[in-house]
Amino acid sequence: MSAEQTRNSSSSRGETRRSTAGFLASESDDRFFQSLFEFIELEKRFLQSPENGPDELRYIIYRSVFNKVIAQATDYKRLLLTIKAEYDDIIQELKRRNDEVRGAQQTVAASMSCPKSLITCKRRANQLRDRISELQRETSRLQEELQRQKSSKDQSTWTPGLTVSESEDPEALDRHLQHLQVQRAALMDRKSHCVSLEVKAELDAKLQTAESHRDQLSSENRRLKVLSRRLWSVCDCLSSWEEGEGEGQVPLEELVGSTLENIRQNRVTDDDAELFEEEQPTGADEAELLTDHLDRFIELFDLAQYEKAALLAATSPGGVLRNLHTMTMFKAVQAPPGSVPPPLLFFQALLMTLPDGVELSASLSVVGVVLALQRGASQLVVHAVTQNKISFTEHLGDILTEHAQNNPGVADLCLALATIIYEACGLDRKTALSMCKRGLICSAAEFMKHRNKLTAEDCLWVLCRSPSLSLLQLLTKHRGRGRAAILSVGGTCSTLLVDHQQWDLAFQLLDGFVSQGQGVLQDVILEDSDSSVEVWILIASLCSELKRADLSQDILSVLLDQGGTRVLSPDLEGAGLMEHVFL
Repeated sequence: MSAEQTRNSSSSRGETRRSTAGFLASESDDRFFQSLFEFIELEKRFLQSPENGPDELRYIIYRSVFNKVIAQATDYKRLLLTIKAEYDDIIQELKRRNDEVRGAQQTVAASMSCPKSLITCKRRANQLRDRISELQRETSRLQEELQRQKSSKDQSTWTPGLTVSESEDPEALDRHLQHLQVQRAALMDRKSHCVSLEVKAELDAKLQTAESHRDQLSSENRRLKVLSRRLWSVCDCLSSWEEGEGEGQVPLEELVGSTLENIRQNRVTDDDAELFEEEQPTGADEAELLTDHLDRFIELFDLAQYEKAALLAATSPGGVLRNLHTMTMFKAVQAPPGSVPPPLLFFQALLMTLPDGVELSASLSVVGVVLALQRGASQLVVHAVTQNKISFTEHLGDILTEHAQNNPGVADLCLALATIIYEACGLDRKTALSMCKRGLICSAAEFMKHRNKLTAEDCLWVLCRSPSLSLLQLLTKHRGRGRAAILSVGGTCSTLLVDHQQWDLAFQLLDGFVSQGQGVLQDVILEDSDSSVEVWILIASLCSELKRADLSQDILSVLLDQGGTRVLSPDLEGAGLMEHVFL
């Protein structure tokens, strides 16, 4: 606040005190007014109220002070209240007028902004009209282009199956016309050989009736031929009896009785069988029968009667349709949903109609087994393997083994079939491996013991692919009668410890020897005639590297305690003694 304002304020307070001194003479009133003036100055400074001009804050301060004066006064209280009320009314009226002025100003401003908004809307409307006109012109242009393309397409000379340039070449058009005429002639010829479904059903019924009648006549013909052969046999006997008249001749009644008795006992003789075999067609008849058979097969195949076609192909003369090409034909078509796939029908028909002692080819066997496994027809595979209907190959056994690994539900069945196939093919180690995968550890060990072709490397091959402590113990156990074990403990452990996936199996074997009591490991080392000291030192070194210092110490202790010892070898057929040279 400036000095001049301070002087003005002080002078105003002095004048007020002088003016009020006439009717408020008490000192308490003087102190009261003094406190009011100080309150006014303090509030004005605190609220930063301006000194000049109307201000709401200054009005509130003086109003509060005036209320205190009214509360302090006694005689003039009513007058002061009237003055205050008039003063408040004037202030409210001024506020109302200010509000009206402010509202009028806003109305004027809004009315002034309406022309601007109208101008903006008109400008936007003009822009939209221009855009609509542009879109209409573009639409008209596109419609004209579309109409032009349709007209050009209708007037085009392009021919389906030919290029545009060929469509305008007369020679190319002539060649295409000839090609179409040939196709039309072929279609018409094929149509001439076709009949309606009703006619086909009628012809099929007649064919079945004729086939049934043919079968009856064939059976009757065979019966008559057998009867004729028997009558000829009786006739020959009678002719021989007539030619041999004399003393010692058998009576006619006895001869006829014995001949008839022989005929009753031998219903069908070898001559009758030969008679039936002579009925098989040969030469031109065989070719005609084969042609009819193939035509019937193609007809059924084209009509999608795959079950009948499969049975017909399986029973084809000479097995001409029992091949991989026919299987490929069935694999190239699809049956209706929910029905048996055509290639599986063909494989099933082959197994059911294949003569005894005849096997399917190796390639056809593999394809058929794969189809059956994919469709879950494991019983069909069982029938094919157990009845020797398919060719046994190593590849077929591998397929069954792989299917067993991917399908645990039929693993045991597939491994059993694979074992049969491997054994039939002479694949001893794969046979043993299949038995191990089935859990037949003892049987596999016995099998390997009785197979002279199996070497120690083959046994290790089986052991590494089917790790088993029981199998390892059986293979390293002496076979009795002075025969050494199939695998030597030292050689096997050294091989397993080198392989990081198999070293745990070697540790289990050695721990088993140690746990059986003192001296068992020593006996094993001393009786292992196939392993030298260097092998056991290598085993001890590997145990130490693999953090099995206890096993390493046990092995080295045995080696150091047996320096220069001669040990009787369990191999009686080999050398009687073996000598370990210890360091």
